[in-house]
Amino acid sequence: MVARPVIRPLCSGEAPPWRLLLDADPSRKDVSKHLKGGQCYVASLDGAIVGEFVLVKTRPRAAEVMNIAVAPRWRGRGLGRKLIRRAARLAREGGARRLDVGTGNCSLPEIAFYQKCGFRIVGVRRNYFARRPYQSIRENGIPLRDMVRLTMDLLQAARVAARRRRG
Repeated sequence: MVARPVIRPLCSGEAPPWRLLLDADPSRKDVSKHLKGGQCYVASLDGAIVGEFVLVKTRPRAAEVMNIAVAPRWRGRGLGRKLIRRAARLAREGGARRLDVGTGNCSLPEIAFYQKCGFRIVGVRRNYFARRPYQSIRENGIPLRDMVRLTMDLLQAARVAARRRRG
């Protein structure tokens, strides 16, 4: 478990945490588009930014985590889960009933992480990455081609969290 990080919106005029943002998505153009259309949140420990996520409202009742990353030194300590919980809470407070995320077909640890956080696989966008500048990416010996789409029902997630707190 990570010490209690401070999770806050990136301040106006503050430089985005590009190293983390590009760790999650190597396309600076796509990341810039997400930053313009959404809000970046950063997690700090002892003044250093160690995690981030970008939350975008995509429809009247839906939001999407477009980018999420944790610095390598802090991975596996629960910080990613804290970031997802914060994103879910912010999306719910903004009127969303579902939180979406997409990841590469070859990103097996990320697919498992999202499912452990309460997301369910709802579809695959075939050849999504094949039409973008990602053709050479391979993870786990698998070429990046398709986007796996996952969704979290925020109302159900809130009920589960409330039961855990009571029980």
